Amino acid sequence: MRIQAKRLLLLVLVLASAVPTVVLAASDYSLFGDATLVSPGNASPTAVQLRSSETVPPKFAGVAFDIPAGTTFAEIHNISSDYEFIAGSCGGGSPRFQINLTDGPNSGNIFVYLGPSPNYTGCPPNVWLNTGDLAAPANLVDTSQLPLGTFYDPYASAQTRYGSYTITGIQLVVDGYWFAGTQTMLVDNVMINDTIYTFEGVHSCKEDGWQQFTSAPGPFKNQGDCVSYFSRNK
Repeated sequence: MRIQAKRLLLLVLVLASAVPTVVLAASDYSLFGDATLVSPGNASPTAVQLRSSETVPPKFAGVAFDIPAGTTFAEIHNISSDYEFIAGSCGGGSPRFQINLTDGPNSGNIFVYLGPSPNYTGCPPNVWLNTGDLAAPANLVDTSQLPLGTFYDPYASAQTRYGSYTITGIQLVVDGYWFAGTQTMLVDNVMINDTIYTFEGVHSCKEDGWQQFTSAPGPFKNQGDCVSYFSRNK
């Protein structure tokens, strides 16, 4: 069954160099729509809450990730995220990663849906899950916005066809209020290639948050040690 995803207006992103390990600074991603930082995350102090509600404007939410200028689709070899639904469920083409591509004459998105294939509905509530690598060769993606694209397109085939296209942005979007009434999802530890977006910062050290860093970039000796780390690594 083909899912008709609502198309979010493409964002104009300022591209920045990505750090090849753990990305923590706010300049490496930006929140839009009804997106907020919340606590706790998945075995960490901080996650991002993305909400799409029929009654709460603007009815969509997302995270935009900075991608190094000139990156091509062929260079994207890993996409994954931890996620938890706390209201509603997946469906209606939401949530999804949007990979914005252009080769000059042709521009469009490749949509990478989260949730159980093939309909991407029925995500269980109140449990943290991991998508696995959505850039695995056999994983199905939606390339229907691009020339010769299809709704169910193996990632390997998509890379063969559109590998030379330049990436102008990548977002993780929730906008399925029309399908579920309300979709509210937490996301943490988003991975794009070798970069992990953990959404942590100095704010994560407060109120004993420093004690929750049991793995990299922790553990920390105390709150001051935690604050010092994030201050040095903005």
